Amino acid sequence: MSSASIDLPDDPEALRDLALRQQHELHEKSELLDEKESLVDALSDELRTLREYIRLLKHQRFGQKSEQSTDEQIRLFNEAESSAEDAGDEEDASILVETHTRRKRGRKPLPEWIPRVEILHDLPDDEKVCREDGTALERIGEEVSEQLEFIPAQLRVLRHVRPKYACKTCRTGIHTAPLPPQPIPKSLASPTLLAHVAVSKYADGLPLYRQETMFRRLGIDLPRASLANWMVKTGELVQPLVNLLRDDLLASGFLQCDETRYQVLKEPGKAATSQSYLWVQRSEDVVLYDYDASRSAEVPKRLLAGFEGFLQTDGYEGYGAIGREPGITHVGCWAHARRKFDEALNAQKSSTKKKRSAKESRALQGLGFIQKLYKIERQIQEKPPDEVYRIRQERSRPVMEKLRAWLTESIPRVPPQSLTGKALAYLDGQWPKLIRVLEDGRLPLDTNRVENAIRPFVVGRKNWLFADTVRGAQASANLYSLIETAKCNAVEPFAYLRLVLAKLPGTTTLNEVEALLPRHVAPEHLRDASRFSTTD
Repeated sequence: MSSASIDLPDDPEALRDLALRQQHELHEKSELLDEKESLVDALSDELRTLREYIRLLKHQRFGQKSEQSTDEQIRLFNEAESSAEDAGDEEDASILVETHTRRKRGRKPLPEWIPRVEILHDLPDDEKVCREDGTALERIGEEVSEQLEFIPAQLRVLRHVRPKYACKTCRTGIHTAPLPPQPIPKSLASPTLLAHVAVSKYADGLPLYRQETMFRRLGIDLPRASLANWMVKTGELVQPLVNLLRDDLLASGFLQCDETRYQVLKEPGKAATSQSYLWVQRSEDVVLYDYDASRSAEVPKRLLAGFEGFLQTDGYEGYGAIGREPGITHVGCWAHARRKFDEALNAQKSSTKKKRSAKESRALQGLGFIQKLYKIERQIQEKPPDEVYRIRQERSRPVMEKLRAWLTESIPRVPPQSLTGKALAYLDGQWPKLIRVLEDGRLPLDTNRVENAIRPFVVGRKNWLFADTVRGAQASANLYSLIETAKCNAVEPFAYLRLVLAKLPGTTTLNEVEALLPRHVAPEHLRDASRFSTTD
């Protein structure tokens, strides 16, 4: 509408009122427009975040599962190339490349301790004569090739025969030699059989119902209920060893802790579908598993009562309370921080090929910094703790300082609900714990050791799914503890359990029990499990 068509009042007061009304209407329309634009921006951010999560879920379902990446992969995305290189490439100039050692080609020889059976392939007598002049051929050597033969499992019955003696004249009674202490009295299960069932389930993830089928193929009927009862009683039998392992763990000065879900069907006060938890604590040479119905902070507080030193965990808040206990220094996990940026980057890599914005590439920048820390760790992993401490001060600390400055600058620039925003928030919240790896050369960057200790349980859980009773869950935790601790000490689990189950029932002193701990058993003594007789 043109200004000529507007009928303006002649009265100045009326004209002023009209101007004020129009100004007010214009202000209201402007505010409404701003609200609409804010709503559109919020919806756009939410839509962008939802699409990011969809891409992440697709990657987790169909993409590569490994978090490992190389420098070449990082440089595929040029947006963050300068930032990633700033995270510590200058240290690379001082790295000395060690002499390359070429691996010997060919098949690895079979161990000498395996029994050999020689099979002679000789020429017939009529071919041991020279075809030219008829002279008898002389043996000048031999060619030897070896094959590894598998002998299927064999069962045998151990008949414990105890002669009875009596005096024909005075009739003082019948005299019989006592039966050696057995792991499960009045049971047909020998230490060897119990060790086999336990290792098959807890080390190899073979559920009892499958073992029942395997025994049936061998012509033996061992119901699953019997196998389960044996495992419960075996787990209770080794409790003294587990108690000693806990003493060693709490005295170690450094341990890692983690937990995973554990469903128990018959648990008082809880539905069969509810979740309980298996808590894992690991030092350098001890791995302990504990069952508990709760995931609360009181559980690790109870399990680690009396511990002093470095406690390394992931970012679960339940560890926060124990991390504030006197004498305990709480250390964070760089792998979990890296995983957040890796997830954000994978979601972006799955998007369209359009040019990424600067804030999207921050996931790559953060990942680049953390990869620099891991690169340093790979180069010093075989060095003693004091040398690791020195190198971290010289090379890792500057990388962390640059990462901290980058983190402070990046947080306000990224939507907090995006995957990159959550990765930044996690890194920021965990920062005081993460940088504590600089305080001691014994501390690894992450909790991968304890996560690796959880893996055998998780693999087994996919097969047997749940525990029936609390008693069974606790016994299983004990057997997992012994088997995984044996593996940490380079002791073969089957031979170790066979020795323990043969010797432990007859122990009477603390020293005899301590002698059965994995760290006191030489691996070469267990290589041939048959040397340990159930009657020794």
